[in-house]
Amino acid sequence: MSGPVAVAPGVVLWRERLDRAAQAALLSEVFARATDAPFYRPVMPGSGAAFSVEETNFGELGWLSDKSGYRYVPVHPQTGRPWPTIPPALLDLWDATTGYRTPPQCCLVNLYRPGARMGLHQDREEATDAPVLSVSLGDQALFRIGGTTRRGPTRSVKLASGDVLVFGGPARLAFHGIDRIVAGSSTLVPGGGRINLTLRRVTKPE
Repeated sequence: MSGPVAVAPGVVLWRERLDRAAQAALLSEVFARATDAPFYRPVMPGSGAAFSVEETNFGELGWLSDKSGYRYVPVHPQTGRPWPTIPPALLDLWDATTGYRTPPQCCLVNLYRPGARMGLHQDREEATDAPVLSVSLGDQALFRIGGTTRRGPTRSVKLASGDVLVFGGPARLAFHGIDRIVAGSSTLVPGGGRINLTLRRVTKPE
């Protein structure tokens, strides 16, 4: 594990913050929870075009995209059941890296199989100034982040399994996305691919 590196104003990266054993333990918790909240493929608002990534959520709220828009919901859209709890290791990581005063309410889980990507977007459905914490498991990914306008300059960072990224402050509403996955660069995820865990605080602390 290396110390934190400032990638851009408000963007901090910890390389290999989780060692291989911690990655495997966290992945096991993710898949155990996914038996109760199975991965599904969201669709774009309006068009209904399917995402190339599969998703699920943990926590009291889950992020959802469907034809009617983006929002947070308390139950899985297919099962109608509440989302599973956030793994304790992620809550500890939130406390250790963000310095935020209250815990996250959502852990969005994105499963990238080879060929999947995520276009530039902002995380702006949250009514809070809390940072966003991102954990990478599995194949390397080319992460792109820019400023608060879609056409502004961007920079790319290769994220590997065990890396932890936090963005907040001036980067809280930065456009960001995943250009591509480096297929076969890790053997961690069964069947290949990458899992990204994104922790968010959704509502303002009381």
